[in-house]
Amino acid sequence: MIEVQNVSIVYGSGQGAVPALEDISFSVGEGEMVAVVGPSGCGKTSLLLAIDGLLRPTSGRILIGGEEVRGVRRDVALILQDAGLLPWKTVRGNAELTLRIQKRRESVDGILSALGLNGFEGRFPAELSEGMRRRVGIARALALRPKVLLMDEPMANLDSLTRERIQNLILDLWWEMGFTGILVTHDIEEAVFLGQRIVVLSPRPARIRAILENPGMGEHAYRGSPEFLERAQGLRRILEANG
Repeated sequence: MIEVQNVSIVYGSGQGAVPALEDISFSVGEGEMVAVVGPSGCGKTSLLLAIDGLLRPTSGRILIGGEEVRGVRRDVALILQDAGLLPWKTVRGNAELTLRIQKRRESVDGILSALGLNGFEGRFPAELSEGMRRRVGIARALALRPKVLLMDEPMANLDSLTRERIQNLILDLWWEMGFTGILVTHDIEEAVFLGQRIVVLSPRPARIRAILENPGMGEHAYRGSPEFLERAQGLRRILEANG
């Protein structure tokens, strides 16, 4: 479904050039959820923006469904860390925003209900908790019914209970909708909970240090299992060894 082939990204040129990614290659199967984890500032967001088509690789290429990514695609949705809500639009208005830009008339009612936002459709972002604002950002992306969902630390800086609730929601929606997902995170437990495979990046310029299989992923109860703890400890050791 997604193929990242020998991708490097360099910002600037000459003596001021800053390499972000170096020779990154991995694939994501259709309907698979992959977590990408690495230290802060290692280039994770650059990788996600390149997959979304917002950033062109300096070298290498990215394919989705066998077609090279040359710009933003209608079947790919991106969730940013800050949700990016418009303060003058309501919950419904923000959730419908991309649909209306694309002149599509699908209803967002089902998505808002699935995310626990029914009854809040007329509220504005300033009237919502941070966790609810993040859910509106997720609703806006999922309203497109994307084949591919890209997530750039959508649970960052939330309290632990809110974070776990949204992680559970994303897991449930992945099962229900069957999208192909890539989650960028710096959080070890989050990567283990939501990644069928986990791509581990080095410090900048990012290279792939390991790709871990995570067969226990897929159930809420996995979070409390010995296997989950063992996988998280193993991932932590890899990150510490390459930090």
